[in-house]
Amino acid sequence: MTVPNVLLTGIVGSTAYGLAHEGSDVDRLGMFAAPTEALHGLRRPKESHVSTAPDRTLHEAAKWCRLALGGNPTVMELVWLPAELYEVRTPLGDELIGIRTSFLCARRVRDAYLGYATQQFRRLEARGDGSFSADTRKRTAKHARHLKRLCDQGLELHTTGKLTIRLENPQEYHDFGERVAADAEVARPLLRSVETAFDETRGVLPQQPDEAAVEAWLRRVRAHFYAPR
Repeated sequence: MTVPNVLLTGIVGSTAYGLAHEGSDVDRLGMFAAPTEALHGLRRPKESHVSTAPDRTLHEAAKWCRLALGGNPTVMELVWLPAELYEVRTPLGDELIGIRTSFLCARRVRDAYLGYATQQFRRLEARGDGSFSADTRKRTAKHARHLKRLCDQGLELHTTGKLTIRLENPQEYHDFGERVAADAEVARPLLRSVETAFDETRGVLPQQPDEAAVEAWLRRVRAHFYAPR
């Protein structure tokens, strides 16, 4: 898959968190800019390109910004990666990393991270009492690991305004996943405690994101890729 005007790409997911094992897929996420002239036509250009082998998702700059402003945990990873995990970095991509806190606000971070974690828990509940196949058990443990990660990262973002992608103690997440795979109810106290922490901890995030800074960056992107016929 060849996509022009790529601004930023990097390795995300389990590899970035430090949770990958032998045979794990390597997930890549990135952003590209549609030619500005193409945005004025009858049909808007494609906003996302997804491929497998390798697994890669690229979002158009405006779509990425909308998702990030909504607190989407998956797209947010792109601007908080350790330096060695970036595969493409352009000056405009570096500018975006420089304004990454402009996308944050307390309510949207809480709703997005806690919401995603709750979705993972619902999947765990649906799997029952642990008496299922080995493959299902592996998937259950994976959902549990990501539930805990979302809880921890979301709360960190809420309280400090920073997001650590590489987990400090990956084994702790693997152990949690195995316990939850045996009994999904093990995850419920964590979810409740994090929900309480969100409600009772005075965080550092503003009530609204800085959309003016995001808009200014996006306009610089549009000006850079404007080439009238």
